[in-house]
Amino acid sequence: MTSSSVPKTALVTGGSRGIGLAIARALVREGVRIALVARGAAELEARAKELGNHTLAIAADLSVSSEVDRLVHELGGAFGRAPDLLINNAGIFDPKPLHVLTGEELERMMKINLIAPFLVLRALLPEWREQRRGHVITIGSIADRTIFPGNAAYSASKFGARAMHEVLRVETKGTGVRTTLVSPSSTDTPIWDPVLQHGDSRFPPRSAMLGADAVADAAVWAATRPASVNIDELRMSAS
Repeated sequence: MTSSSVPKTALVTGGSRGIGLAIARALVREGVRIALVARGAAELEARAKELGNHTLAIAADLSVSSEVDRLVHELGGAFGRAPDLLINNAGIFDPKPLHVLTGEELERMMKINLIAPFLVLRALLPEWREQRRGHVITIGSIADRTIFPGNAAYSASKFGARAMHEVLRVETKGTGVRTTLVSPSSTDTPIWDPVLQHGDSRFPPRSAMLGADAVADAAVWAATRPASVNIDELRMSAS
């Protein structure tokens, strides 16, 4: 890896825990200046303090367009321009059968898992395209291509995120803007805490899941390829 292949700044959504926090830690080790975004201000501030003085914490609900506008404004003040790298990671997981799922639950899943990543990406793309630079890494899921029972809302959001990634890849090819999809199988993060507390046999035990650090390694590897190389997609599973 050469220093010129490492982004100088990065925005990590859902950066206070799980895969997002693991990616942020890995990027900090590469010397990248990080902005962490999540809804919980107290936890976010604590994680930013752990990562060091060059880490910025911005609490925001990214499913609200005005909150995204505020985020981009604060990033411009802190970084001087749009971040070099966007890790679109924030998401929720609440598996329920379709006949039990409510309209409100479906809407919430789509807002956080699909609309929020779109809003953040849409806010950064014009500057990226103008400056012929920028890289978005979307954290997908095995559920963005494979159907599981109880996953109507989650799979709909993740299939949508994969489709958006694939369209963006076509639209940005040759512009200097790069787009990567990293789709891990079940990964041991706090997202499983409410799901597995009663021992749901539909899912693998946490000991058989991927570790968040493995996903972070893959994302950072994709982010640090030469500017002439686009890693279109990485699909990951536990061995």
